Amino acid sequence: MAKPAIIFVCKQCGYESPKWLGKCPACGEWNSFKEMSLEIKTTARTQAQKLSEITKPLPLDKIDQKAGQRISTGWEETDRILGGGLVPGQVVLISGEPGIGKSTLLLQLAQNLAIEKKPAIASKNSIAKILYVSGEESLGQIKIRAERLKINDKRVKESQIFLSNETRVEEALKQIEEIEAHLLIIDSIQTVTTSLVESSAGSLPQVRESAGQLIAFAKNRQIPVFLVGHITKEGVVAGPKTLEHMVDTVLELTGERFQNLRLLRVTKNRFGPVDELAVFEMKDKGLAEVKNPSALFLEEVASGESGSCITVLMEGTRPILVEIQALTVATTLPVPRRIGAGIPQNRVALLGAILQKRSNLNLASQDIYVKVSGGMEVKEPGADLAAALAIASSFKNKTLGKIVAIGEVGLLGEVRKVARMETRIKEARRLGFKTILSAQNCQGLKEVLEKLLS
Repeated sequence: MAKPAIIFVCKQCGYESPKWLGKCPACGEWNSFKEMSLEIKTTARTQAQKLSEITKPLPLDKIDQKAGQRISTGWEETDRILGGGLVPGQVVLISGEPGIGKSTLLLQLAQNLAIEKKPAIASKNSIAKILYVSGEESLGQIKIRAERLKINDKRVKESQIFLSNETRVEEALKQIEEIEAHLLIIDSIQTVTTSLVESSAGSLPQVRESAGQLIAFAKNRQIPVFLVGHITKEGVVAGPKTLEHMVDTVLELTGERFQNLRLLRVTKNRFGPVDELAVFEMKDKGLAEVKNPSALFLEEVASGESGSCITVLMEGTRPILVEIQALTVATTLPVPRRIGAGIPQNRVALLGAILQKRSNLNLASQDIYVKVSGGMEVKEPGADLAAALAIASSFKNKTLGKIVAIGEVGLLGEVRKVARMETRIKEARRLGFKTILSAQNCQGLKEVLEKLLS
């Protein structure tokens, strides 16, 4: 019997090598290579090919434009971040920490699609049928969650939501054919297997080959597919990095497990914009979309306290007002702390150094803590001015008043412009803020501090 071919694949970027390497030459990651067998069963391959239709090339003018018709998910927020809704044949990967609400999100999405007639994904005058394949939970557990989410509502055709514990890809695709489903949910991709390769569920060969079969089926039959993906300790999708390249859209569900706020962010989208954000609130009856997240983030702003400043972040095309809080206390360590929650620690240290050098604030003996409220993460420089003002306000123990600060702070202490200033200012004024500090009305950080905290 011939020895099966073996290759080594980088789990971060998908780079393949005939031998094990300590460092990936493509992405530079250390100890990321995993062994993968190339042995594929001929009979299984033939069986898989029968499940998908053979496509033929078509001239551009013969392609039906209706193939790209959008499908509403029933949530305005989800439709917006997807670019207007689902596209037939679209494959969406949803990642997030365990217990964050991925299964709840998908079950409610199935509920929304089963409420009304969806001619975009169903046959004429019929209700959409959804197949929910779960390898994580039993059918009884899913039923209990469905009752808690009121899936048996009178508006919902409960019989149109089909549940299955079948984790073999080939059998799951047969079930789609039998019930004529219009949408497929796989929870999760790490639990399904294919007979094309011989390895355990969740291994690199299984994840890649199983996803490949599901994607090919979705494209041929124009059926949207949702895949749930586990994440690693580092916060990235488990399995080969090529999985993210294979799918059309990658959604990341984040938030604190013990808080009600959930953030659904788009990191890849072939059919719409990226870096869009949808905000949900976890309630007793499931997730509820938040159409005005700025008001939610500003609900608990402590007025009249030092160390607080409001800024406007851009999440894709949406401006969101958030509060940045700072605390400075005398340090008891030889090297003072610079801690950030929702903001990079290096940026906290950088702003502290700028304040000390350019604004003559003696922060060398102070521990500095900066936090972004609401579980948001600051990845853009537009929040620099607000964070610096919050630190100075805490150090001076003086309040800033009802202001909004937008701008990047340079190493020379100057305030720089950031993208989409008009959109940010418009959103701040809509919520009642009249004093807005930016590069348009202030030149340097020192002048701003002298004006506000003198």
